[in-house]
Amino acid sequence: MNSIIFAFLKIWEYTIENLPIIINIRTMKAGIVGLPNVGKSTLFNCLSNAKAQSANFPFCTIEPNIGVVNVPDVRLKKLEELVVPEKVIPATVEIVDIAGLVKGASKGEGLGNQFLGNIRETDAIIHVLRCFDNDNIVHVDGSVDPIRDKETIDIELQLKDLESIEKKLDKVKRAAKTGNKEAQKEEAILLKLKEGLESGISVRAIEVSEDDYIAYVKPLQFITDKPVLYVCNVDEESAVEGNDYVKKVKEVVASEKAEVIVLAVGTEADITELDDYEERQLFLQDMGLEEAGASVLIRAAYKLLNQQTYFTAGVKEVRAWTVKVGATAPQAAGVIHTDFEKGFIRAEVIKYDDFVKYGSESKVREAGKLGVEGKAYVVNDGDVMHFLFNV
Repeated sequence: MNSIIFAFLKIWEYTIENLPIIINIRTMKAGIVGLPNVGKSTLFNCLSNAKAQSANFPFCTIEPNIGVVNVPDVRLKKLEELVVPEKVIPATVEIVDIAGLVKGASKGEGLGNQFLGNIRETDAIIHVLRCFDNDNIVHVDGSVDPIRDKETIDIELQLKDLESIEKKLDKVKRAAKTGNKEAQKEEAILLKLKEGLESGISVRAIEVSEDDYIAYVKPLQFITDKPVLYVCNVDEESAVEGNDYVKKVKEVVASEKAEVIVLAVGTEADITELDDYEERQLFLQDMGLEEAGASVLIRAAYKLLNQQTYFTAGVKEVRAWTVKVGATAPQAAGVIHTDFEKGFIRAEVIKYDDFVKYGSESKVREAGKLGVEGKAYVVNDGDVMHFLFNV
């Protein structure tokens, strides 16, 4: 029996250190949206350093720019210090800079059809609102009003979702008239959504039971059902405390249970251009910030996508892996390779705090703090994991 287990461990050591291909799981995407000239592309550049085109005129971004962004995580740095691996690989999130939207987008105005198609392909929305005054930067509507800007975006997205509901209702109503109980229930849910959208309420804020949501709402992939994070783009002086524009935004979105982040996008973009780390930190300190707002935003986007991190830690590699909140141990193993999930036997789990406390895997074992978990184990954020499997 011991020889069999040893064989499994050897498979683990070989596979995790030398695996040529990671399985092709669809990358989770957060789309940056907003009116033209609110700072979307500047924010994208700040987050990804991909240098998306940015200029002082509407529709500067036509095709969506895509950047894979590292998720800042101090735990990864600590594990690196303890393990001293050959390489360190952070978790990532995909950020998409989408063309600016204007009134009438749901009817194809501006780049409306393209915008709405691109946003439908994302999993969450980072909605940038202009919360600063600057006469040198043109506003598409002639004046600064983040509440009006938010409503413009919301209305266009809601109108598009209403189109989707109307099409679905045409089919469902016919079935409901025949006495089909399932169709009648679905019709009632769709009519409730329709009423809410017509009242200016996004799908994410319309209350339905969890069962009804899974059965009737989620499959339709409504644009306004996507989770949203609001970014108030402010001037440098407002980076810490915000301003009156920010206060109004927070008041308006309070009922949406959405997070609001204040970010001086232009200033942060300038800071990211500095090569020297200490110089960047000095600039941030002068602004009254403990860390770059971009780092806060990236972590918030990661959370918005319902993602969490577990780690693998060995001398060859310390790595952060991304899994959905609620993922089981086999599902987490499958992120590394399909064979890990198919042949899953068990997972050896060390809590991050225990790893730091004892300083190494061997000392954690000696202290009796290493857990052996089966297929039903639900991964916790920060778990340090090894998988044993057979194929």
